[in-house]
Amino acid sequence: MKKLIICFALLSIVISTVKAQSVVAKREFNNTLKAYFETKNALSKDNTTQASASVKNLITNIERFPVKTLSTAQQSLWAKESVVITKAAKAISTEKEIKEQRKSFWSLSTAMVKLAKDFNMNSSEVYVQYCPHAKKSWLSEVEAIQNPYYGSMMFACGEVTETIAKK
Repeated sequence: MKKLIICFALLSIVISTVKAQSVVAKREFNNTLKAYFETKNALSKDNTTQASASVKNLITNIERFPVKTLSTAQQSLWAKESVVITKAAKAISTEKEIKEQRKSFWSLSTAMVKLAKDFNMNSSEVYVQYCPHAKKSWLSEVEAIQNPYYGSMMFACGEVTETIAKK
């Protein structure tokens, strides 16, 4: 009986630790999404200066993300996709031409879409949107299309292809 009580106590501690870790990961992933959305919004408004500034927050979030709070499978995906995100984000942060920023945004978005779908940690609905002209997808915090690949030229061009429900 004593062994059963000890096992139950240890199990309770492990469950509490996992829940605490997942709360931290969820909070930080949502901060990462927020920084991504700020960059997406800047590009959709043709604002190179704001895109350069906001993507720096994304870089910081990626570098400081509490990876150890993720499951083993999530850590593996994070290791792969965070490299892509960081490389693309650094290119956006130093580039002065919006066309070049948008080229880098595509690989950044592809990686963020993979993470958002796999992690399922978003605290509000997230929309996967697609532009048929650019043949590229991105994430959005709003259902209305705000095209980061064409900005003011085709601001509302695109469609919602998937909704990632809030968790």
